[in-house]
Amino acid sequence: MAKAPVDVAQLVAVDPAQAARVLSETRSATLAGQRARVAPRPLIGQSWERLLRSGLDPEQDAGSGLLPRDEVRRRREASPLRHVLPVLWEGLLPASDVAPHIVVVADAEGRVLWREGSAQVLCRADGIGLEVGADWREDAVGTNGVGTAVVLRRPVQVFASEHFVRAHTSWTSAGAPVTDPRDGRLLGVVNVSGPLETMHPATLAWVGSVAKLAEARLRELHLASLERLRAVAAPVLARLDGRAVVVDADGWTAAVTGMPYTARIPLPKSRSPGPGWLPVIGPCFLEPLADGWLVRAGEEPAPHDGARIVLDLTRPRRWSVTVLGGGGSWTHELSPRHAELLYLLAVHRSGRSASQLAEAVFGDPARKVTVRAEMSRVRRYLGPFLEHRPYRFRENTDVELLLPDDPADLLPHSAAGGTSGTGGTRGARHHRAVSDAGG
Repeated sequence: MAKAPVDVAQLVAVDPAQAARVLSETRSATLAGQRARVAPRPLIGQSWERLLRSGLDPEQDAGSGLLPRDEVRRRREASPLRHVLPVLWEGLLPASDVAPHIVVVADAEGRVLWREGSAQVLCRADGIGLEVGADWREDAVGTNGVGTAVVLRRPVQVFASEHFVRAHTSWTSAGAPVTDPRDGRLLGVVNVSGPLETMHPATLAWVGSVAKLAEARLRELHLASLERLRAVAAPVLARLDGRAVVVDADGWTAAVTGMPYTARIPLPKSRSPGPGWLPVIGPCFLEPLADGWLVRAGEEPAPHDGARIVLDLTRPRRWSVTVLGGGGSWTHELSPRHAELLYLLAVHRSGRSASQLAEAVFGDPARKVTVRAEMSRVRRYLGPFLEHRPYRFRENTDVELLLPDDPADLLPHSAAGGTSGTGGTRGARHHRAVSDAGG
């Protein structure tokens, strides 16, 4: 029987050489399917299980295909993280003069966009493929402080032989996700990597704190941008009658008149001046205004006959709902809870009561108030396409469901089993949701 996981951080602080030996023994035994004397930490063991299931070779060559320079440049220009690089460099780089390490900034897909630090360690990083443009997703290069942080959406430190791929086992890395403070969307990961003997166990807390500073800076920039747009919008809205709202390029509200305030109004992916249809507002007219849009409401929102909704759950933590209708299309990223609720409604077209949803999601039918609160938020962007008592999609709404190839990747956050008893749909790649009676 394997012993309980050791306190790796404490062991590294006391005796890095012994820590390396223990971790190496644990890795060798576990990956060979044998019982290890010391069990891996749960988050490491779970990562190894995912990779063994996927068929990744722990003896594979180090490194992965690099993005072309033009694509790296494009991703850098599109990444909000470019605005907080000074915060990241100032918070993390000075220590590289004392203990050799490098700082890596990757996007939400685990692609390395920037790296700085010790010249000696940068050279060693080239040898394992930790280069600008490299793919450091967990399922591409194994357990690591970039890709595993992307999967878990929380700070992760990977010590030496806790790495899945043998070529990485002389390294230790600590990575923390940086999320969009407006909606919690993952923007990327900031990571500190270096040799085991030079990495302090407190590195993880340090990297996590700097990531939070970067998120705070993004929040400041967002609020300042909305304030500038609000100053431009005020005299424009003062001259208008009826309902109108001014939003930035991402749909965040700067000012509103004649209608309730809504923090964000999803805009069409392809937008142009003229008539359209938007959630919450319904029929409307869009006009560019400074760095945003003036949206003037038309008639009251009405259900759209023949509307098509695509619920995309194929990419873990990147779930979305897209509405296709006569007024154009728009996409809204989903939180884990909203993704699960909409999934349940999509596979149970006859509807679910609040208590049924509560039992499926939380394992407790008494949590109806929580479900009603969440469904109220869902109705802010999907209201015209939903009914309640019970909650369900309107009959004239066509719902398509895109699911991952591996059933284990479908809503992995769901702990109550709410997505496991839904008529055998879990694991299908792509299907059109049908009524309970028909499916």
